[in-house]
Amino acid sequence: MKENKLADLSLDFSVDIIDLVKDLRAKRETVFANQIGRSGTSIGANIHEAKYAQGKKDFISKLEIALKEASETGYWLELLYRTDYIDEARYNDLKEKCTALRVMLVASCRTAKKDTE
Repeated sequence: MKENKLADLSLDFSVDIIDLVKDLRAKRETVFANQIGRSGTSIGANIHEAKYAQGKKDFISKLEIALKEASETGYWLELLYRTDYIDEARYNDLKEKCTALRVMLVASCRTAKKDTE
């Protein structure tokens, strides 16, 4: 059940990131758009890929990659906010969703690692 919720949240977050990328490109800001587009959508892609992992180690690896991408996305969000590319309301909304994904990913990684001990 937790993995389905995680996958659903990550897909919703990816949609939000794609909307942000569209807005950034409309402002002719391609560097930030490309960076956050890659990291923000990679979270969900790795979570989805983990469902079809070739074993427990591969599963954990995919979730850990998703966690790293979520951390990177948090960095880009803060940078976009501090440079006035996104307003405070949008930043807080996306930051909250990104943080929720990171919390769930940390918990999932811990659980998966515990099961291998």
